[in-house]
Amino acid sequence: MAVFGFLAFALGLLGLISPGTLLSMLGFEVLDVRPAGDYTLVYMAASSMAAVNMGVYYLFAAAHDYTPFFRWTVPFRLVTFAVFTTLVLTGAAPGKFFGVGLWEGLGAVITGFALWREGRLVPSRQSAEVA
Repeated sequence: MAVFGFLAFALGLLGLISPGTLLSMLGFEVLDVRPAGDYTLVYMAASSMAAVNMGVYYLFAAAHDYTPFFRWTVPFRLVTFAVFTTLVLTGAAPGKFFGVGLWEGLGAVITGFALWREGRLVPSRQSAEVA
């Protein structure tokens, strides 16, 4: 969780500082001049800021071993994998963008497996009553 959080934070900062670099990493065309009505850089700033915030959430959850948060990430990261993969398969996003979906999907599976192995995938009745 901490690794994912750090990477989300770092890539979010990269997107804020150098959106063209991040766009290039994801396989998107980087334009020298953007036409009127092109809000790519606004979208990059918004999504990068969201990634910074998400990274901080993950880092705080990891630092406090907040298992409910870990559980919540598994299904949502699987949905993200499905959506991002669909974008690539339908041609709406470049092939390199599949790496983002793969990262989410593998992260969900690894997190779910780790929680299962530790016996924390499903909350116990006792911990549910305390929360």
